[in-house]
Amino acid sequence: QVQLVESGGGLVQAGGSLSLSCSASGRTTGTYAVGWFRQAPGKEREFVAAIGGSGARTYYADSVKGRFTISRDSAKNAVYLQMNSLKPEDSAVYFCAAGRMAVSIRYEGYEYRGQGTQVTVSS
Repeated sequence: QVQLVESGGGLVQAGGSLSLSCSASGRTTGTYAVGWFRQAPGKEREFVAAIGGSGARTYYADSVKGRFTISRDSAKNAVYLQMNSLKPEDSAVYFCAAGRMAVSIRYEGYEYRGQGTQVTVSS
């Protein structure tokens, strides 16, 4: 089993930045693809960004491309999401998910999922 914990969420003004972390514990041997997803009230969960097990490949939703950066530190069993130029529409609960698989934009495709961290961007 792998446990995922997100952190780094909070309240920020539009145009500001936040850095989210997804920390893994448990049976973390092996390489895991990790995805970030978000869900705003009344909306469906949506893909934000993903990174392959080696960290060589990254994928972004069009809505965050150029503003968000996903990265990983395998030694720390952590994946990060640097969010810059935040907009009010970025407000949501952000979830990370991981799995020993190819990168996927589907939340259901990941084996392990965190509880989420709230990001609120004020205008």
